[in-house]
Amino acid sequence: MSKSISFFQSLIPVFVLMFLLCINILFKDGEWWGGYSNQLILLISGGVALFMGLVFKVSLRKIGAEVFENLKSVLVPIVILALVGALSGAWLISGIIPAMVYYGLTLLSPEVFLPASVIISAIISIATGSSWTTTATVGIALIGIGSAMGISSGMIAGAVISGAYFGDKMSPLSDTTNLAPAMAGTDLFTHIRYMTYTTLPSIIVTLVVFTSLSFFIQSTGEAETASLLSDIKSYFVISPWLFMVPLAVVLLILLKVKPLLSLLAGILLALVFAVLFQPSLLGVKISSSHVVEEMTKVVFTEYTIETKNEMLNELFVSKGILGMLWTILLIISAMIFGGIMDGIGALSKITDVLLKKATSIFGLFASTVASCIGLNAIASDQYLAIVIPGKMYKSAFEQRDLAPENLSRTLEDSGTVTSVLIPWNTCGAYQSSVLGVGVGEYLVFAIFNWLSPIVTLVFAYFKIKIRRINSNNT
Repeated sequence: MSKSISFFQSLIPVFVLMFLLCINILFKDGEWWGGYSNQLILLISGGVALFMGLVFKVSLRKIGAEVFENLKSVLVPIVILALVGALSGAWLISGIIPAMVYYGLTLLSPEVFLPASVIISAIISIATGSSWTTTATVGIALIGIGSAMGISSGMIAGAVISGAYFGDKMSPLSDTTNLAPAMAGTDLFTHIRYMTYTTLPSIIVTLVVFTSLSFFIQSTGEAETASLLSDIKSYFVISPWLFMVPLAVVLLILLKVKPLLSLLAGILLALVFAVLFQPSLLGVKISSSHVVEEMTKVVFTEYTIETKNEMLNELFVSKGILGMLWTILLIISAMIFGGIMDGIGALSKITDVLLKKATSIFGLFASTVASCIGLNAIASDQYLAIVIPGKMYKSAFEQRDLAPENLSRTLEDSGTVTSVLIPWNTCGAYQSSVLGVGVGEYLVFAIFNWLSPIVTLVFAYFKIKIRRINSNNT
């Protein structure tokens, strides 16, 4: 007969997890065991949890059943992630992403540089699903242009990061946007729709603040984007008609077509548009077999559009289905770790103790927010700041009759966006290095990022748009 595990014993696998993560970040520069160190650390910690389960005489069948249920629950999100990888490639080769970049850059004007930077970064991040790609390409350009105008680099970086993380958070192409609903137990598009309630107020306030700041800035010089725009048009046929594909996907989403079908339609339509609008890029004149070969490459593997502009080379790259392997393996590893922790009763014990502190619905939301921000600081990784609280609080939200999209939204509002505000977090270290601006310089101006968890807590406190499982009330 199995014995009940105590709270402090339940924390042992968590401490092992945190210890190995710290070793990985501090001494191995995040590259312990290669690029898949986080996955291996989760599995090792799961092994520790399994050993403790055996010590407490928990049956392997029970543990295995929990792991199986966890893996089964993320099967659809994993397929969606694979389709997202294919979609990013198809949207690149069809010219959809370049068109978004092109029209986004035409918005640039010295008089409204800061809010325009937010908008441009948001558009490109939504198109690519990556805040890192956005800041490493257009973000660098905006820093250079804005600095030449005499605008504070901290302000520019804050505007770029605010827009980039808005797009990263709301884009169906983003790995974190797929990861959060997978952890909480909801679907991708329900998650995105529910995030708009807290995300739109945050980005509107951000735009208002940057627009207000623009009135007090005396800029010098002119934004030189003509060369960049010319380079884009020299490689792609740019047309507003390309936006029919993303609009069709949005329409399908609004009509509540299943996510898998919506994304598949977005891929197929984009490939058709690639033949219609980018025949030279695909090599249509060479042979039909060459076109099929290029389409296969862009859907399944890494694909780069080589240009003479290094910035565009960084931006116009997709990794296809194989590019999602890292995130898929992270989800599988997290599900194994979480399933074992569930099976031995550790997660429920930890959650029970934490929930005693969270006696109200607001307390539950506040505890989730604190856990996400805390893990961003302790684990130094935004993915783990989503995965671990997601596993910990999933059942707690269900017990309080709270729909899973409440949890997924909170994970993104506090896990995804705050990672860049912590200097030693992988996101903070990356963004400050790429933009050449210290975290302390852009911290105050990354308005969207620090405002998002505040807005989600305000919504929780006043019970605004808190959806129940057994009710249609929101």
